[in-house]
Amino acid sequence: MKLDFDCYQALLSRDARFDGRFFVCVKTTGIYCRPICRVRTPLKRSCVFVETTAEAEHAGFRPCLRCRPELAPAVLAVSLEEALFAAIRERAIEGDSVEQLASHAGFSSRQLRRLMVQSFGVTPVEIMQTERLLFAKKLLQETVLPAAQIALSAGFGSVRRFNALFHSRYALSPTKLRRSAKRGGHGERAETLELRLSYRPPLAWKELLEYLARRAVPGVEGVNLQQQSYSRTVVVGERLGWVVVRRSASEDWLDVTLPATLAGVTWPILTRLRALFDLDANPASIDGHLVPDPLLGPSVRNHPGLRVPGAWSTFELATRAVLGQQVSVTGASTLASRLSAKYGRPVTTPFAHLNRLAPSADNLATASVEDIAAIGLPRSRATTLRDLGVASERGDLGFGFAASIDEAITSLRRVRGIGEWTAQYVAMRALRFPDAFPAADLGIRKALALAGRPLPSEKQVLERAAAWRPWRTYAALHLWQTLHDTALSSPK
Repeated sequence: MKLDFDCYQALLSRDARFDGRFFVCVKTTGIYCRPICRVRTPLKRSCVFVETTAEAEHAGFRPCLRCRPELAPAVLAVSLEEALFAAIRERAIEGDSVEQLASHAGFSSRQLRRLMVQSFGVTPVEIMQTERLLFAKKLLQETVLPAAQIALSAGFGSVRRFNALFHSRYALSPTKLRRSAKRGGHGERAETLELRLSYRPPLAWKELLEYLARRAVPGVEGVNLQQQSYSRTVVVGERLGWVVVRRSASEDWLDVTLPATLAGVTWPILTRLRALFDLDANPASIDGHLVPDPLLGPSVRNHPGLRVPGAWSTFELATRAVLGQQVSVTGASTLASRLSAKYGRPVTTPFAHLNRLAPSADNLATASVEDIAAIGLPRSRATTLRDLGVASERGDLGFGFAASIDEAITSLRRVRGIGEWTAQYVAMRALRFPDAFPAADLGIRKALALAGRPLPSEKQVLERAAAWRPWRTYAALHLWQTLHDTALSSPK
C-alpha cells in the first residue's frame, strides 16, 4: 500500500474507512494518531503521514493515549512486502527470531531486512519491537495484570528491558500509563480479562453470528443470538480455556472476555479472533466494488459490512468442510458434534455448553479409519479425515507468508478426498484468500440460476464471477445470504 491519496483531507473527514491505512505524526507534539482521533486537528504543516506504527516510532513519535494506535485494524496484504510485514507483526509476540521468519518466507535475514527498509523504512527488529510495546500498552490500559506478567506476555525477555524500552519510546513509565488509563470496568474481576478488538465499520455482526450459529459444533462453540455473542473453547500450546466475544454497544470494537489463566497467550488468541471475524476487512472497498452488480447489489445494500466467517484453525475448518461434503449444514453439524465427543479433549469451563476442545490433528492421525467411520461416515470420508490429520501433523497445512491461492489449493488437493470445492472453501474461511471461490457449490449455482432454466455449470459460474474479482469470496457470502433471506421470507 502506498499513500496515493490526500491524507490531510482524509484526516479532516475523520472517516473510519481510513483507520489503519495511515497514521498522522504531529511534529509540534511528538505524538502519532489514528486518522479518526477526536483531538483538535493539527495544521497541515505540522503533519507527517506514515503507513505503519513502526515507521512513526522509528521517527521518534509516541502513540496517542486517546485514540490508541494499537487498536487500529490492520490492512490486508496485497503484495509480497505487505504480506511479509503482516507476518512479522503477527509473529512478533510469538518469540520467532528474524532468521526464523526469513527462513519460513524463503529469504535470508539480510534480504528480509532490505525488503522492509526499502518498502517501509524500518527493519524487522523495529517492527517487532513496536508491536510488542503497543501490545504491552494495550494490556496496561485494558487489564489489571501485573507489569511483570505483561512484559512476558508481550514477548519481552525481562521486566527491566521492558521498562527501559517503554520509557525511552513513550517518555513515561508503565506504572504512570496504568494510573492514567480509564478501563471502564475492563479487567475488574481478577479471574477474567476483558480486551478489545477494533474493526472498520460497518460490521454485519448479526449476519456473521447467524452464519456461525448454523454451523456451531455443540460442546466446542456456541452462539447466543439473543445476547448477540459467540463463545468457544480454545487451546494454545498447553493452555486450555474459553473465550466469549460480544459487540460493543457504543463503540466500533468487539469485547473479548477470557480467563486470566490465558493471559500469557492473549496475543495469539486475539490474532485468531481477528481472522475468525474478518476484522481487517475494508467494507468500503469491498461493498463499493460489489454493489453495482444487479444481482449482488440488493444484498450489499441490505447487509453492509458482510464479513467472511473465518476459523480458529485451518485443521478445524478443513475437518468441518470434509464432514460437510454431500450432506446438509445440519447434518454436518451433527457429525462434527459426534467427532468432537469422540476425539475432542474434555475441558472445564463456567459454561454448560462448552465442555470439549475440537479434535486435534494428532488424535485423528493416529485413529483407525473404522473408529472414525463409526460416527456415521462412509469409509472413504473417514479415510480423508485420517489423512488430513496426517497431513497437518507433517506441516502440509501450513503455508508460507507469500503463498498464492493456487499453491494453497494444489497443496490441499493432495489430500485424498479433498476436491476443488473443499479446497476453495478452506481457502475462503481458514486461509483468508479474498478471491477464493467454490464455483461448484450448489448454493451459489442456485443463487445464480434464472427462473425456469437449469442450474448454471461451473464454467458459467466462473464466467459470471469474473466481474467480482478480487472479492469473489465476499460475493459468495452475499449469494449464500440471498438464499438465506429468501428462505426466511418464504411462506411456511
